Amino acid sequence: MRAAPWTCRGCVEALRRTAGCQLRLGSQRGARRGVVTEAPASTSTLAPSLLRRARCLAAEHDSLESTLESSFDGAKAKRVGELRRVVSALRAWTDGRAAVAELSALATDGEQDAELAAIARDELVSESSRLEALERNLAASLRPRHAFADLPCLVEFRPGPGGLEGRYFTDSLFKMYRALCARRGYRANVLKYELAEAAGDQSSPAGEQPLQEAVLEVLDAGAYDVFRTEAGMHRVQRIPSTESKGRVHTSAVAVWVLPSFPETGATGSDDVDDPESDFYLRPDDVRVETMRARGAGGQHVNKTESAIRMTHAPTGTVVSMQDHRSQQRNREAAWKVLRSRVAGQRAEQRQQEAARLRSSVLSKAQMTRGDKIRTYNYNQDRCTDHRAGLDVHNLPDVLDGGEILDRVMDAAGEWMVGRDLEAIVAEEEARQK
Repeated sequence: MRAAPWTCRGCVEALRRTAGCQLRLGSQRGARRGVVTEAPASTSTLAPSLLRRARCLAAEHDSLESTLESSFDGAKAKRVGELRRVVSALRAWTDGRAAVAELSALATDGEQDAELAAIARDELVSESSRLEALERNLAASLRPRHAFADLPCLVEFRPGPGGLEGRYFTDSLFKMYRALCARRGYRANVLKYELAEAAGDQSSPAGEQPLQEAVLEVLDAGAYDVFRTEAGMHRVQRIPSTESKGRVHTSAVAVWVLPSFPETGATGSDDVDDPESDFYLRPDDVRVETMRARGAGGQHVNKTESAIRMTHAPTGTVVSMQDHRSQQRNREAAWKVLRSRVAGQRAEQRQQEAARLRSSVLSKAQMTRGDKIRTYNYNQDRCTDHRAGLDVHNLPDVLDGGEILDRVMDAAGEWMVGRDLEAIVAEEEARQK
């Protein structure tokens, strides 16, 4: 392929106009001969059902916009805003597809000027790459946005099977996400950090504490959408410091990611008092108990009843909090965690119900809290995300919350987008039957 020395955007636009004119002239000549010629369409990897859905949503957007011109309606205006990203993505993809078709026709036209054909071939490469990105963007725009996507979140850590080694690695994961927040500039607050009583103050040679339970609150809006791919079972494979025969032990840590409603007034909303909100709890349904704090803590421990335990009777959800010396601060923190846990359960129930309405194949693909989502192998210096099928090395950088952890989380996010799109395709195909 002969490359043009340089190409400016104005020349490319002129080239496209020339190509369009020549295609139309070719069609007219063909029509006079009884043959109709068209610009070759570029190959698309977009599922036809997704394209149908995009066009239906675009039509809905245009219809609602026309209605709003005559009379304003808040619900319709909100829906128009939700559909705008689909309309923009569809328009950009349509324009990109037309540009590729025009350039492709011009690049393969044997009667075309050689220099213009060379420019068309060079531009076709970059436009085809751009079209692929536009296809991905269009597909992603069709993915339903999670109801809690714009909220802050709570990240909870609890050791799974593995005894003391599992508690040590729970602390490592807690520090990993805390370091990630610090590097990205997220505001993070430790709501709970409780060590296992039986382990005492014993720490590992790497400085890990025997963590029994921890809750990290990420205060930034949209944090839930960033961290929700991290929920699940995290497995660690390594040789414990107490292992005399050099055998690799396997432990697990459970990570929960729950939406956290911001403080009342922070967003001008009062959903915690709205009975229709997932965060609403009837005070009569919550049993509050005070008790003395346990564990290490000096004179304060076992002297005052500052610890709080709350039980939500309808769901059986229990939250205990003793990290603060003040009973009031423990009470406020316990309410926040309890609301988030119950809201997460309510949202999860809706997702499970929606999954049951889909095909059995998609239901099996639904991620649950018990899934093993990731493995951290110390001997092989490897971190594997089992959902995305991604292996990365330089495990210390991952555990330090570094940029390699970004790669792992991004891959998990792409997997989640793909899973959601599979569900959309299944729903569209079922609707067509």
